[in-house]
Amino acid sequence: MMNFLKSAKSQAKKTSPSKGYKKVASAKDDGIVYKLSPRLELAYTIVRSSRQTLAVQIKEDGKIVVRAPQRCSMKTIEGFLLDNYSKIIEARDAAIKRASDKIQITPQMREEGNREAKRIIPILVEYYAKMMGVTYGRITIREQKTRWGSCSSKGNLNFNWKIVMMPREVLEYVVVHELAHRIEMNHSPAFWQIVENVLPDYKERRKALKNANQ
Repeated sequence: MMNFLKSAKSQAKKTSPSKGYKKVASAKDDGIVYKLSPRLELAYTIVRSSRQTLAVQIKEDGKIVVRAPQRCSMKTIEGFLLDNYSKIIEARDAAIKRASDKIQITPQMREEGNREAKRIIPILVEYYAKMMGVTYGRITIREQKTRWGSCSSKGNLNFNWKIVMMPREVLEYVVVHELAHRIEMNHSPAFWQIVENVLPDYKERRKALKNANQ
């Protein structure tokens, strides 16, 4: 797990909680996945506690956790993430690569992964299909050795359940990539422009996926 630290002691005293913020007695994941910005979509969760410093932790699976003082504002957190954006992305991609190198799929992991994939992937497909103005056919979840997803000429979508083991932004990239084939059944400049219109930072997401495949 990798950390990027910054003193937040003085900021914690001067800033007030964000609107709707509820104080917690001990360190606890708020359960919300935040996005950094429209152009720099970095998915992360926040754990607030009585600590006096602001920290970003990259978990072994590449998921990003921000550990913050109770009264540290969202503006301070987002500013810290922007200041360290390149380092965070580099560390996240490295973590994904290490995880993919050593992971051993157990029967329980396969069962739980398939169940989670069948839950979350249709939700993301529906969301992004509406955003992109495209239709689709059947969604199939399976285990594949070399492909994360595919789209047939009839609009049927296939996804590798293992993609749910990746960070959320990588999963979203695979979904958008396949839906873009509903407009362009190729990888022409026009295709990549469609992807970029939806995910301006798609190149970084794509790089993270490639790192996991190496």
